[in-house]
Formats: sequence, structure tokens, C-alpha cells
Amino acid sequence: MTTPTAPVLGTRHVCQIAVVVRDIDRAARHWSALLGLPVPPTITTEPGHKVGQTYLGQPSDAQCKLAFFQMENTVIELIQPLGGASSWQAVLDEKGEGVHHIAFTVTDTAGKTASLAAQGIPVMHQGGNPATGQFTYLDSRDKLGLIVELLEGYK
Repeated sequence: MTTPTAPVLGTRHVCQIAVVVRDIDRAARHWSALLGLPVPPTITTEPGHKVGQTYLGQPSDAQCKLAFFQMENTVIELIQPLGGASSWQAVLDEKGEGVHHIAFTVTDTAGKTASLAAQGIPVMHQGGNPATGQFTYLDSRDKLGLIVELLEGYK
């Protein structure tokens, strides 16, 4: 039996499960029917150059459409890529529609990403800024089977 340790991310609470889709309107209608919730509005993200976005260490101008279903215990996020190099499009191309990531709200993203990189889990895709919130996707697919997202500063 292993001894419990402090979580590397500083939390064990999953705040979001994200699904990458080809048609967000269609997917949102199906999720709405399944969950008995209204179809949420979709938002289009800012172009990547406006939020300092990088993908695999290179600047990315990727955008996507997002829709969020607020559940009692977490958020289900739908993501439709709109072009540009991104983890969203890469996962959709490689695996088709399905789970893209699970997310955790964290503090000290830089410290956590450095610690995880030392464990062989590098940053894959990130953007945003400390004033309005930042996202960081970690390429944990080999070790965990999916991408892990760190969210910092979002309300």
C-alpha cells in the first residue's frame, strides 16, 4: 500500500472535462438533451496572437468555439477548433471527437509546469495572461492517457 502524498497540482478537484467536437452546435444540442440543461451560448476565443498562445513552443494563432455546461460537480466544456495549430485540432485529427482534457484550477502555473516537465510531462499548448486568466495544456497522454489542463486566474 502506498502512502498518500500531497497532490502535485495542489488539488484533487477536477473543475472541467472537455470534449473536442467537429460541430459545436450539434454537440451542444445532444449534450443538452442528455443532461436536461439548456443549450449554452457558444463563444469564439480571441486569435492566439492576442493572448500569447503557443503550441509545441511556437506562436499559434489558433481559435476555437467553446460551450460550457455547468454541472453540480464540474463543468463539461465543448471545443470546436477553428483553425491554426493547436492541441484541439491535433486531438481531433488523431483520435476524432472525444475527451480532450481534464482541468484543474491551480496557482503557480510556472512552478507546477516546471515540476511536471521534470517528470516527463511537458507543456503542449498555452495562452492567456495573469490578469485575465491563463490556460496550460500538459502533454500527459503517454503517462495518463489524456491531456491535463491547468487553469489559473479564471473566475
